[in-house]
Amino acid sequence: MSNILEIIYDDVKNIILENDFTDIAKKDFLITGASGLLGTYFLACIKLLRDNDDDKNFGNIFAVMLNDPPDYLADLYKDVLIIKGDLSDYNFCQSLPSADYIIHAAGYGQPGRFMEDQVKTLKINTLATFSLLEKIKNNGNFLFLSTSELYSGLRKDSYNETDIGNTNTDHFRSCYIEGKRCGEAICNAHRLKGVSAKSARLALAYGPGTRVHDKRVLNSFIEKAIINSKIDLLDQGEAKRTYCYVSDAVEIMLNILLRGKESIYNVGGISQTTIRDLAINIGEQLSVPVVFPEETGTSVNGAPDDVKLNLDRVANEFGKKKFVSLKEGLAKTIEWQKNIYNLVK
Repeated sequence: MSNILEIIYDDVKNIILENDFTDIAKKDFLITGASGLLGTYFLACIKLLRDNDDDKNFGNIFAVMLNDPPDYLADLYKDVLIIKGDLSDYNFCQSLPSADYIIHAAGYGQPGRFMEDQVKTLKINTLATFSLLEKIKNNGNFLFLSTSELYSGLRKDSYNETDIGNTNTDHFRSCYIEGKRCGEAICNAHRLKGVSAKSARLALAYGPGTRVHDKRVLNSFIEKAIINSKIDLLDQGEAKRTYCYVSDAVEIMLNILLRGKESIYNVGGISQTTIRDLAINIGEQLSVPVVFPEETGTSVNGAPDDVKLNLDRVANEFGKKKFVSLKEGLAKTIEWQKNIYNLVK
């Protein structure tokens, strides 16, 4: 195993120690978005469970992705069946194999990316969701990765799964918001037909597993610190965000997939910070200055306010109470990004 992958596997070992996932090593898994941040952790977790299974009676792992994974992740994809293709293409979706467990994690989490091709964003969350639900084997389970952006437009201290936002279909990010909303509805319609389909409304997952030049704010700050030896902000950084370290998110979502009783779950962290403090924290860990503008610029159009999720449902069902702190999570994320930027020099 490459040294860089040890960062991910160390996190995954903790997930396995804290939970009973014994049976899934023997099942067929299909993961879309398998080379992304979340897909990488799902894949690493399932592979480690297989490696630890004494019976060695493994199921197949199908890793669905649009492009080749980076070379530094090559070891992760050994003994995995890689399927490359575009999930906005109906014929490609229909060609995918059946599986006991399907995790639909495809789609960009970066606003600039999911707004580049709004039709594709809609299709990945709707057309592909329909097709993937048809691939579930009898008594199988399906997990749809939704988003906390479904709460956009509400003004509450925290959001429950019974809440829903009120943005219009001409909202700047409607391709993402409405695509995810429809994806959830598709899952719920299939639940009425007896399919064990669940949706995870995820908010601001971060951590190792991203690629270079990821445009999400946290990763962009680390890149600026590594490449430019300083962090420049567009504004005073007063906006608040609540971050969730990737291993916490994946631990919660595997529990939802395997034993969740409800149709919808909030998935997020407890590390609330301002963008200003986030930049300062990263600057301190990398010993670089943080520069604030004299005049405030504009952020990504349509970006939501801070979304504080109520996590009572996952706490009550799965006993999730321990979360990786922002300081510890940033240290691991910084270590990851320093490694990948050294590799691509």
